[in-house]
Amino acid sequence: MPHALPAIDVLPLFPVLDRKLITLLQSLTPADWQRLTLARRWTVKDIAAHLLDGNLRTLSMLRDGYFGEASGAINSYDDLLAFLNRLNAEWVTAMRRLSPVVLIELLIQSGREYAEFLATLDPQAPAAFAVAWAGESESVNWFHIAREYTEKWHHQQQIRETVGQTAELLTPELFRPFIETFMRGLPHAYRQVAAPVGTVVQVRVTTASGGSWQLVKGEAGWRLQNVAPDAVLAAEVVLMPETAWRLFTKGIDPATAEAESVLHGDRELALAALRMVAVMA
Repeated sequence: MPHALPAIDVLPLFPVLDRKLITLLQSLTPADWQRLTLARRWTVKDIAAHLLDGNLRTLSMLRDGYFGEASGAINSYDDLLAFLNRLNAEWVTAMRRLSPVVLIELLIQSGREYAEFLATLDPQAPAAFAVAWAGESESVNWFHIAREYTEKWHHQQQIRETVGQTAELLTPELFRPFIETFMRGLPHAYRQVAAPVGTVVQVRVTTASGGSWQLVKGEAGWRLQNVAPDAVLAAEVVLMPETAWRLFTKGIDPATAEAESVLHGDRELALAALRMVAVMA
């Protein structure tokens, strides 16, 4: 699917993110590993195991061409979600047998191979898996890779939220490409929102790590455009980074996010942004 905005290059950031993850995990106490996180009923250790699964599954399927388990008939987004949720749950349950030391060792090795493999992909070639939360049935590799970056970022941040070390990932270097990728899902989030052609909605994430994104209603639907400073905004949503990442990964609900945010203009147009989900959930 073509994108009106430039591609997002996150390849150099995977090793940075992995180093921060390993340093974080090595600092945890035994009690920290068992703390419950925003990720439903998953503990810190469960999320670390899930991150390992992401590395190993990518290497097995995309690098080695080995698809160990057939998905069966996938006829809808809900079918895909149910299949992925089952795979995730089975893996996390089995990985509870492994020690934190073993998990860290496996994350170090697989993370290096994972990043090396992603660097071999042609950014503009069709990806093996579409970015479904953005409404795409076919995606190019750069968007798939950026989606993978958001997975690693937000799961690490869930661990950091639990142990009170969130600042490391909220820098312009690491947070901006994360939220930039999520914003590519806005047109899909607004697909059923009615408005006159030419209507502009802006989502702004505060601090030097954030930015602004504008949606405009065209004849064929909503699309992202380059930010026009003189655009007449029908609505604007202003989010703090801490609110944005938790909202779009279902860590908090839209009502909680609204209470932490500022909405200008048409309230219903603004609220549609708060209902966007940029993970498979």
